[in-house]
Amino acid sequence: MFARIHIYGVVLFSLLLTLPAGAEIVTTAKDQHSVSLTIYNSNLALIRDSRNIDVQAGEQTLAFKEISSKIQPETAVLQGRAIDVLEQNYEYDLLSPESLLRKYVGRQITLVRTRGDDEEEYMVNAKVLSVAGGVVLKVDDHIETGLHGRVLYPDVPANLREKPTLTMLVESATEGKQQLELSYLSGGLSWKADYIAKLNQEEDRIDLQGWVTLNNSSGGRYDNAKLQLVAGDVHRVKTGRERMAPAALQMLESRNGGAQKDMQRESLFEYHLYTLGRPTTILDNQSKQVALLQENDGICSKQLVLRSPRQNYYWNKVGEIAKGVGVDVFLRLKNDKASNFGSPKPAGTVRVYKEDRSGFLQFIGEDSIDHTPENEIIKIQLGKAFDVTADRIQTDFSVVRGMNKDQRIYESEYRLTLTNAKDEQVMVKVEENIPGDWQIISESQPHTKEDAITVSWPVHVAAKGSTTLEYRVRQIMQ
Repeated sequence: MFARIHIYGVVLFSLLLTLPAGAEIVTTAKDQHSVSLTIYNSNLALIRDSRNIDVQAGEQTLAFKEISSKIQPETAVLQGRAIDVLEQNYEYDLLSPESLLRKYVGRQITLVRTRGDDEEEYMVNAKVLSVAGGVVLKVDDHIETGLHGRVLYPDVPANLREKPTLTMLVESATEGKQQLELSYLSGGLSWKADYIAKLNQEEDRIDLQGWVTLNNSSGGRYDNAKLQLVAGDVHRVKTGRERMAPAALQMLESRNGGAQKDMQRESLFEYHLYTLGRPTTILDNQSKQVALLQENDGICSKQLVLRSPRQNYYWNKVGEIAKGVGVDVFLRLKNDKASNFGSPKPAGTVRVYKEDRSGFLQFIGEDSIDHTPENEIIKIQLGKAFDVTADRIQTDFSVVRGMNKDQRIYESEYRLTLTNAKDEQVMVKVEENIPGDWQIISESQPHTKEDAITVSWPVHVAAKGSTTLEYRVRQIMQ
């Protein structure tokens, strides 16, 4: 509704200069002594903004400009040598043609209009009656809707700001320049880990690079900031107010070594804290990548896994279950020093590449990993094998009444046929999820009980051949 409002830039600038002199002490990024950021995984950052500010003795208002526009004002803490905070306000009603007109409801404005063929300008006084659903003005002795002409305002209301501003009523015991540190939590800053892995030709070793991708949509910029990152899930109280492009392939070929020197790690409570060893600048609306780790010649293994379909067929008569389904391919590695790994790894995305016969790197799959401490297993799912497939069929099914009327005993038998079109033998780990109380009562080869609902068989399949696994299971359901 305000599309037709026109305000001269010169007029706005002159109006800003009419704010009462000495009403408050304004501090901007020009006063900044240092700034440090601790960024968490959950779109949260702790910002510590240290500024050199000339203060007066006694009570006064400090206006902090050029801070994050997504500050959580209730978390703000101001620290200084001899200063106390009496009250604070976060003022985010920003100066705009719309907000300015809204503040003038019930007040007089001046309209600059034109008349005649030569468009001679003349001025009329008007009173703003309403801006709800449109502009309503009283001009002389009549009522008008809409705005016709440019608008001139006598001043800018004191509670309109050109930028989000945190104001604090403070009391200082001394006069002169003090170094004050404003600390606060803010949204709009986040980070995630991205990993690039290069697999060797034998598929038993990888080089792993870790990168931190920072995203800043906080409305502020942070020049030469000390950067720290917290890996871990920090618990937060949920409130109603809360509501990168992948790493480039050339990083893998053009960057190497020394990454761990850039990012130092330490334990912090039950989390891991990573500190960048040099200051960095993070601009508003910017995505930035910083080296996290470099681990070379790590031991890994390829694993083929056939997992049970999501449908539950153990207490139903179904016949053929699946035919010609692909087998999942994983890279498996142990995150320990014996395997040339060992650094705790923040949650993120791992992208895996391998050279073809011409020496060109080709993308072969990606997967997400959770926060992984030292000595834990990492499994990276890359896709499905093209040359290894499986058929699954239910060959028998029966229901037997149990010890009481509500108990049912199901018996069912299955045949899995694995086919290998490769020129070498493969081993496929067959994993079945069996709900309820179960027992394998017959099988063509021994199984391993992985947990309460998971059973597995290692099935070897000859080159250009096939292997059949058969088993019968009994379930007791209440």
